Amino acid sequence: MRPKLEAIAGPLEGATFALAGEVSIGRDPCSAISIPDSSLAARHCVVIKEGEQFHLRTTENSGSVLVNGLPVKDRLLQDGDEIKISGSVFLVILSEGGLSETGSASSVALNETELQGESTQVLNRAELLALKDAEALKMLATPAALARGWNNLLRMCGIVGSIRSLEDLEQHVLALIAEIVPAERGAILSLGDDGNFTAVTGWDRRTEAERQVEGQVEVSRQVIDRVMRERVAVLINGLRDNALPDNDLPDNPLPDNALPDNDLRDSGLRDASSPAGASNPQVHALLAVPLEVFNRVRGVIYVDTCDPAVSFDSGQLRLVAAVGTVAALALESARRLQTLEAENRRLKAEIHVQHDMVGDSPRMRQIYQMIAKIGPMDSTTLICGQSGTGKELVARAIHRNSPRADKPFIAINCAAMPETLMESEMFGYEKGAFTGAAAQKKGKLELANGGTVFLDEIGELAPTLQAKLLRVLQERVLDRLGGTHPIPLNIRILTATNRDLTEEIRKGAFRQDLYYRLNVVSVTMPALRDRREDIVPLAEYFLAKFAARAPRRISGISREAQSCLVGYDWPGNVRELENTIERAVVLGTSESIMPEDLPETMLENPSPGAVSVGHYHETIAETKRDLIGKALQQNHGNYTHAAKALGLHPNYLHRLMRNLNMKGEGGLPD
Repeated sequence: MRPKLEAIAGPLEGATFALAGEVSIGRDPCSAISIPDSSLAARHCVVIKEGEQFHLRTTENSGSVLVNGLPVKDRLLQDGDEIKISGSVFLVILSEGGLSETGSASSVALNETELQGESTQVLNRAELLALKDAEALKMLATPAALARGWNNLLRMCGIVGSIRSLEDLEQHVLALIAEIVPAERGAILSLGDDGNFTAVTGWDRRTEAERQVEGQVEVSRQVIDRVMRERVAVLINGLRDNALPDNDLPDNPLPDNALPDNDLRDSGLRDASSPAGASNPQVHALLAVPLEVFNRVRGVIYVDTCDPAVSFDSGQLRLVAAVGTVAALALESARRLQTLEAENRRLKAEIHVQHDMVGDSPRMRQIYQMIAKIGPMDSTTLICGQSGTGKELVARAIHRNSPRADKPFIAINCAAMPETLMESEMFGYEKGAFTGAAAQKKGKLELANGGTVFLDEIGELAPTLQAKLLRVLQERVLDRLGGTHPIPLNIRILTATNRDLTEEIRKGAFRQDLYYRLNVVSVTMPALRDRREDIVPLAEYFLAKFAARAPRRISGISREAQSCLVGYDWPGNVRELENTIERAVVLGTSESIMPEDLPETMLENPSPGAVSVGHYHETIAETKRDLIGKALQQNHGNYTHAAKALGLHPNYLHRLMRNLNMKGEGGLPD
């Protein structure tokens, strides 16, 4: 396997990039690895090959680059290292294998030249399986040829069972085909689920010097299109280019599953019409066979030769087709395994995001992904969402997943104190700055130097403080009250609000220029009712937290109570759910949280999500009313005796009657 970087997260996820010479990484489209991320420098970092080693070096103006979670400037890369650049993660794969005895890996280009040959043979699947051709029978009748063919097929079976890497498997298949037919070059083109070529592997028998002079491996779009469109094997001898196609190879338009021009770069297959260097020699003969899996073409094997003394025959075409039949399923399995492994690495990277939030709904997984992308960067971030959705938890998670994780995290509530006190709290003051300033005091912004400041309820910040905060964001300096010189700051600022700041700007209550400075990156926390699948896990989390302090054993939440929780709209979001569970733990008497332990509003006003169980609860409630009414009647309105008859604690009966709207019945006080 050649040294390479494999993108396992970010906009380039799934792509691989060969490491050779110097590989630049940045947002510049001319970079070898161009990442569409405005937070990156045009040339963010570079991987340089020095001898047999690879060094990662960051450029002077670039931001943070993490290797295995640690910020680096110059790092010798090791096999298996993970490079994190903003939201992109690359896996370093350096273990090398080679096919030096039979050929070397090579780049592949697409040739648009129309072809014409002295002889052309096209065989469909049925014809490939039927050995009726006299030439094929003659070739296979030779004991040596027959033995060689069977031996290679057996080797093929051994190869597909022992190689997991898709790239290595493709290289070995091409090398094996080169032993079957006298080909000089070859390529395997694999089709993705979207109908475009996603993997292209070239093989070349020529020496390194010959490849530099003569150029890369070229494949004919004309031939590839026909093999895929008609599911046939094609053999052409005596090729001549720059001529009109003959009747055997009509100039048909591209099929739906052929490779569009704009997908050449993504697949690694370049257009040979503008080669970077020398042109290829004249191809004399070629053959191409389809790779079919479950009656669907998933790729093409393509080989050719420039030796005018060499021609291919139908027997060789059949042997290559046989190898393709055996290899097709193995290649498809290796491709899918590669996809699954990439997805597994992505999920592991997501799991490794450190946070204190609970929930695995799609909306929360998006939040975790955003944290993974935002964390390593120093971008100012605005966290939006309703009150009680966990905005401060997001801010703390961003800090914990940043290079500043071991530095201070200071939270400031902008709505917690008057303007004059807030100014001194944030910016500090000098001795004698005002009456009572007996000594110098550093503000929270200064105390957080090197770390992160979280400004909660930023929409409540007074206009004069908005102007001072804007200067901090622009100049990265602050002025203490009564100070005479600016103090440099190295902080990251995270803010949160439950207000619509654009509406506040329209009202004149919030500065527009400050809003643009704060809203570099934004995260919106979903309301709890928009992620109902997280309600029960959250409730169980809070139950475990409060049950540990309870004087009685609490085993869980009953199914009926869970239905009530899921059906409620939660205007107070996660904070209201936490308070509800704490109340149920404090007031409940049984081992499980029951519906009657929940606030009346959750039983009286079920949301549409609870309609399916509404009749059930209504019937249960009516039955409870009947039982309590009979007990009170039998005990002459004495609810203490009635509670004893029902096997309940008097306080529990009192609360249950209130929940069931039985206030004032049987002598129960209102």
